[in-house]
Amino acid sequence: MSSTAAVWLVLLLSLVAANLPFVNERVFVVGPRRASKSLGWRLLEVLVLEALVLGVGLLLEGRIGRRHPQGWEFYAVLVCLFLTFAFPGFVWRYLRRHRHSVPPP
Repeated sequence: MSSTAAVWLVLLLSLVAANLPFVNERVFVVGPRRASKSLGWRLLEVLVLEALVLGVGLLLEGRIGRRHPQGWEFYAVLVCLFLTFAFPGFVWRYLRRHRHSVPPP
């Protein structure tokens, strides 16, 4: 796999993983289904999925060549980028008007 394909793969995986907790009612995507997850559960899932995507990225970087050592700045940017990617899912879950099954009088 080329380095360009690996970068696009990690970015696409990040975008999907960041929004997955907001569109799914299961705990950690495969766990038991809940009536409604709290925001705390969703943020915990975002952090765990972020760590998994980071692991995939590090694995791909190691397979392409030598890994570059990263400082704290890299991880700070990674968290900010992942939270930016999670924004559409957050808007869909919490800021969008959901249709109610009971019509207004």
